[in-house]
Order: sequence, then C-alpha cells, then structure tokens
Amino acid sequence: MCFSHIDADGNAVMVDVTEKADTHRRAVAAGSIRMNEEAFAAVRDKTARKGDVLGVAQVAGIMATKETSRLIPLCHGLGLTASGLQFFLHPESSEIEAICTVQCDGKTGVEMEALTGVTVALLTIYDMCKAIDKRMVLRDIHLVEKEGGKSGRFLFSSAP
Repeated sequence: MCFSHIDADGNAVMVDVTEKADTHRRAVAAGSIRMNEEAFAAVRDKTARKGDVLGVAQVAGIMATKETSRLIPLCHGLGLTASGLQFFLHPESSEIEAICTVQCDGKTGVEMEALTGVTVALLTIYDMCKAIDKRMVLRDIHLVEKEGGKSGRFLFSSAP
C-alpha cells in the first residue's frame, strides 16, 4: 500500500492537489461522551457553573473545523462553506452524542474537519463538566459519511 503523505525517500509531504478539480465535498462525523447522572443533569438543565455547556461546545466545534489545518500538520487549509454541530441527549445512559457536518467546494475532502469538530466539541463538554465528573469518557469518534471527490460516497457500517 502506498501512503500519499510519504514521498519516495520516506519524508512527510503535503499531497499535491493542484491538478484536481473542485467538487462539492461533505463529511459527517460523530462521537459521544458518557458522564455521571449529576453532570448529565447539569448539561441538560443548563445549570453547570461554567454556563451553557452545549452552546459553548457548539461554537468550539465549529471554530475547530475552521482551524483543522493548523492542528493536523499535513492537512490542507480549506474554505469551508458550512459547518455545524448537533447534540442528542441520551438520559438512559447519561450520554451526549455529537454530530458534526462540514461542507466545502474544493480539491480535497473535509473528513478531518468533521472529525476535529466533533472531537473538540466533546472535549469542551469534558472541560466544562470536569468539576462534576472526572470519569467522563469520550467514545466512538468516527466518520459517519462523506461525499465528493474521486472516491465518491462513503457510508460507515459497523462491519469491517
């Protein structure tokens, strides 16, 4: 298997996308954070001492999508056309699911931006709730779907 970020001499390189055509790109990533009931209630009821946890996490996740190329060394900087975060509360498991959707018209995909956005959103929830629960666990961060580019559409399935 050939890795596109390694040259013939084994050096790390940014992939040259100069000749690629611009296409519409979209990616969706998801993950969750499990916490104790007290922390979950504070998030749900907006009573956490640090404020509106999900509101802050939403902004943090969106900001992270725009900064991905500054965090991931060989990632291209992209002009995103849309970035958003949704949260779903699961009281039966004291878990919060985050879904990040990112779009652009460009030469390379937005998978890393979606994954970065969902991860930073979950880390923000952790940061804002750690005084209540230090045992929170980030789980199952993964690419759900991607569209555009040469490889076309990808849809996650649990089978390998």
